[in-house]
Amino acid sequence: MSDVRVRYAPSPTGSPHVGNIRVAIYDWLFARRHGGQFILRIEDTDRKRTVPGGIEEQMEALRWLGLQWDEGPGVGGPCGPYLQSERQERYQAAARALVESGYAYPCFCTPERLQQMREGQQARGEATRYDRICRGLSAAEREAHLKAGTPHTIRFAMPEFGETTFYDEVRGEITTQNAVVDDYVLLKSDGWPTYHLASVVDDRHMRISHVLRGDDWIATTPLHVQLYRALGYPLPRFAHFPQILGPDRARFSKRHGAQAVLEYRDQGYLPDAMVNFLSLLGWSPGEDREILSRGEMIESFDLANCSRNAAIFDVEKLDWMNGVYIRQLSPDALVEHALPFLQRAGLVPDPLPEEARVYATQVLLLEQERIKRLSEAPEATEFFFREPPVYDEKAVHKWLARDSTPPILHATASALREVSVWNVANVEAAVRGVIDRLGVKPGEVIHPVRVAATGRTVGPGLFETLTVLGRERVLQRLAACERR
Repeated sequence: MSDVRVRYAPSPTGSPHVGNIRVAIYDWLFARRHGGQFILRIEDTDRKRTVPGGIEEQMEALRWLGLQWDEGPGVGGPCGPYLQSERQERYQAAARALVESGYAYPCFCTPERLQQMREGQQARGEATRYDRICRGLSAAEREAHLKAGTPHTIRFAMPEFGETTFYDEVRGEITTQNAVVDDYVLLKSDGWPTYHLASVVDDRHMRISHVLRGDDWIATTPLHVQLYRALGYPLPRFAHFPQILGPDRARFSKRHGAQAVLEYRDQGYLPDAMVNFLSLLGWSPGEDREILSRGEMIESFDLANCSRNAAIFDVEKLDWMNGVYIRQLSPDALVEHALPFLQRAGLVPDPLPEEARVYATQVLLLEQERIKRLSEAPEATEFFFREPPVYDEKAVHKWLARDSTPPILHATASALREVSVWNVANVEAAVRGVIDRLGVKPGEVIHPVRVAATGRTVGPGLFETLTVLGRERVLQRLAACERR
């Protein structure tokens, strides 16, 4: 642990999803826990699937979550370049060395032949893997193909007998029979490497000490172990994390509400809440703790406490946790996070004048205890900004259509007009004075006043709401509803 170096190595083939980002969080926590380096490497060798802006989106997601990398694009470092598309010579040199030493061989099979081979294996109920026909070519046959310029890939010559064992920091010792591991392609016919070759070469060059990734890579880790040995590289330590599942224990997908990580940002989840929530999908700090600061996560993170079992992505729990974090925000931080949502909804201007910012702060503080996502802020606070507010028709019918309501609103407005200092205590005293003078139950005054002032039957405390709305706005709304 004296020189921990971990890498998060996404492919820019789409938007980063929670499975990718959970691994990034574990990489970052592990590096910070041991005073090591967190490296960002972009694995962009699949040129057909790389999407425009994909690299920038990966970086934007990390920045939003506060997972700053120590080496990588935009930062630099001693092991660059950090885009695999700029490291072609290293991969081709490694492939040549493997062929020359007999650990790899050129494969001249056409895509059509490989497809026919797979279809035949499937028809016979066999596992689909390369039949190694080119592995058996003589040196003269290979040379003839190469001189003729026959398109070819480079495949790894996996040992046909024996077994490969590696130690997994999460699962313990894992042993695989070599005979069941395919002769995977290392270099494609266009000269671009596959993940298997590029990741091994780069992990060695970048001095990666621990390879943390999802358990879908366990099946090919024996190949990677053999590659390390064939190239004469020391093995890093491996840790494979279980899948993330939906509540029905199927793979977490769009039908469960899965979305790109930045979409969670756009829905109003806080970065600290997302990091906290995702970190617990497969790791436990112990003592049944769930709300953890970053410092606490760093101090507690240990691969030994990572689970072998799949984790359940529970959106309701994420909402609950995000609500906890929203309630912990200072007034300034609350406005900073929520203001963009209000501005996109057209409730407040951009830029926001200082007087309007003070009012928006008071409004948001009233709703801070109630919202679970910042995207809920516009709907929750709209009546503070719209003039007139949107009235709920059921509320209007139930409370404002009564014959007794106009006198109640008139009496309340008269009392509020006389309030000397407009604050919560004085507003409450004025409303309760009306209740006492009319000799009615509190609800007979409070409910119609709330509907008249806000258009709704539910919301923050009435007296706090009236105070923030301000005397002039409240009196205008009560008068308008008195005349309905």
